Amino acid sequence: MIHFNKPSALAAMAVLLAGCAGTPTPGEAKARRSAQTVTQAFRPSGAALKLPELSADSSLGEYLRLAMLKQPRVAAAYYDWLATVETITVSRSLPDPQLTFQADIASAVTSVMPGLMQAFPGPGKREIRAGVATAASRAKYFAFESVVLQTAFAVKHAYYDLWFLNEKIRINRETLALLSDLERAARAKNEVGTVTLQDIYRAQIEQARLETGIANLEDFRAPLQARFKAALGLTAVEPDPPFPVRLESTPLDLDAEGLLAVGFDVNPRLKALEEEVRVARAALGLALKAKLPDYSAGLMLNTRSTPLMARPKAGVTLPVWRDKIAAEIAGARAAKDAAAARLTAGQIDLALDFAEQSYQFREASRNLLLLQSQLIPKARQSLEVARSGYLAGRIDFFNLIDAERTLLDFQLTEVGERTRREQVLTRISLQILGVRPASAPLLPRTGSETFLKP
Repeated sequence: MIHFNKPSALAAMAVLLAGCAGTPTPGEAKARRSAQTVTQAFRPSGAALKLPELSADSSLGEYLRLAMLKQPRVAAAYYDWLATVETITVSRSLPDPQLTFQADIASAVTSVMPGLMQAFPGPGKREIRAGVATAASRAKYFAFESVVLQTAFAVKHAYYDLWFLNEKIRINRETLALLSDLERAARAKNEVGTVTLQDIYRAQIEQARLETGIANLEDFRAPLQARFKAALGLTAVEPDPPFPVRLESTPLDLDAEGLLAVGFDVNPRLKALEEEVRVARAALGLALKAKLPDYSAGLMLNTRSTPLMARPKAGVTLPVWRDKIAAEIAGARAAKDAAAARLTAGQIDLALDFAEQSYQFREASRNLLLLQSQLIPKARQSLEVARSGYLAGRIDFFNLIDAERTLLDFQLTEVGERTRREQVLTRISLQILGVRPASAPLLPRTGSETFLKP
């Protein structure tokens, strides 16, 4: 026979343990406040996403805001970060209590004594585990911030590519109209017998070449538009976004002192690496704690006694496998050294990238200045002189076409250098210096980090 006398006592103990909620650590409380702040800006509960309505007059900032809300990569990084916030609570919580049963069998009488046991990690282990989880969560936040900046970079890069394409088409069409005028001039001279049909054929050849080039450029619009659409996070079934009619530059003063130092402070990729170093250091501290025992305590109820009697129970782990503990410590120390090395490598890469991109910016700026101030104006003058000379019979048609080609090449080079400069500025501002778009759903910066304004 099995006797369960006064089971309410054990139930009361279980309820008491179940109601024991651990105290959130300062890092956990801060992480939850941070998550709440970003959620209110990015995914407010119970509210439908209010997407900007785009038109040809929309600013680049409106396109960026759409990307922040629509890009699934941003959403995935956001939810990845939120998941790690919850792990902080898990890491600092006690293990689940264990319900135990002990049976005493004597002749025909069987008695079951239920009990409840609770394990307790050794001193400081829960705090260290919470610290590991907190640093890991912060690393995930900076990974989220990095994805936000990468998304903004993809949008702006595609935007400038489309602008460059449209400018190339415009310049080639203007040149095509010019060639049509030159062909008419050659026909007029041919009718009076001053030139042969060769000039007309030459003009037609140049026009055919440009017409084919324009057709290829028009066809290239489709993949560039698809890239722009993908950067915004729009699916294939959604309508294509209108392309903005004006070019917006990236406001960034590369002559400002201390830019790279600020980049070291705020670049999210470096910040994530710094948090990974903290994770590794905390993990090493936890490995060192493996030398300390864990504990357990509980009660067992004697259901055969009247009144009800409770037997206290306690246990302690015996960390005797020193080779295992030594291996854990050695592995954690190696992981810490690896994390520190990755941080140093990231800093080196960032400085190198900044140096290379800064050169690209200066080179593009010098080329633009030369093209806009000298080469294009002189090429236009040269074309006008060649045109007048051809009409007057002083130069041949080949020299006229050469002058036209020179102007076309300079014009295409000019828009190419403008595009390159803007894309370089975009890379420096977003991926190196960590300048945030105004619409970025990120935590506010404090202290010296406010140097870089969106």
